[in-house]
Amino acid sequence: MSRPGLDLIFAGSGHFGLPTLRALLRSGDRVVQVVSQPDRPAGRGMKLTPTPISQIALENGIPLLRTADMNAESLPPADVMVVIAFGQKIAEHVTRHARLGAVNLHGSILPKFRGAAPVNWAIIAGERQTGNSIIRLAPKMDAGAILAQSRFGIGPLETAGELHDRLAEDGAPLMLRVLDELASGTAVEVEQDHAQATLAKKITRESTRLEFHSPAREVARRIRGMYPWPGCRVKLMDDQREIARLTLVRASHDDRGSDLPALAGQILADGTVACDVGRLVVVEVQPEGRRPMPLEAFRHGHPWREGLWLESIV
Repeated sequence: MSRPGLDLIFAGSGHFGLPTLRALLRSGDRVVQVVSQPDRPAGRGMKLTPTPISQIALENGIPLLRTADMNAESLPPADVMVVIAFGQKIAEHVTRHARLGAVNLHGSILPKFRGAAPVNWAIIAGERQTGNSIIRLAPKMDAGAILAQSRFGIGPLETAGELHDRLAEDGAPLMLRVLDELASGTAVEVEQDHAQATLAKKITRESTRLEFHSPAREVARRIRGMYPWPGCRVKLMDDQREIARLTLVRASHDDRGSDLPALAGQILADGTVACDVGRLVVVEVQPEGRRPMPLEAFRHGHPWREGLWLESIV
């Protein structure tokens, strides 16, 4: 890096910011402060556990501020504030604190999918392409001017977890590029087309409900878009008797209808699942308390035959 290094404040909490934070630590820039959410109980013992971002700061000896309200804190001087998956609303006086302002990495091609769960809803909506946006922090959620964007395809069987990790890795070089442009004064800010904005609302348990009366392609997308968290859970049923509980991991669809009348959610002779339009092709499952496995592996030790059916658990 030929330019002078920047002093950075990094605000983040979740895994999404890890590749970028690691890239910043390898760059010629200086992370003078990491800000993250307070430690929270986790695991069987409910032990207080640092956020993934806090853990990196602790391991690297970076000054760490763990706070429930960043807006009430005193921050060191800095050139740029980088915000990724932080989980707090940041006040305008904080966004103006750094000399060159505050920027945010968001996992969608804005203005599409503003909000808490852009990765999930891109898959559920059937998008074939996604990417990252680096924007200025603005009072309205994810509405700031765009400094840079990337684009790439979504795999036909890709889960939200897999896409999340690809986007996280993609965001690191994009952020380094934006910092170079801010430092050199060549950054270009493009106003979003707010009329095209869509919302990626927060994921809840209710979001995982599978409606087998829907088209199979929509059911398959919801399964992939909800994995690994919170996951679309089902009961495998036989005449009102529960055989097993599963999280459906990966699925596709077959546009053929069933040859014989079948109830939505019923397993057909070829192992697919009847929907109102088309058939759900279950590819991978996770039995309760076990690791994910191909459906064929599950079928070696469990029934999955014509006449059984799946019942959504929320």
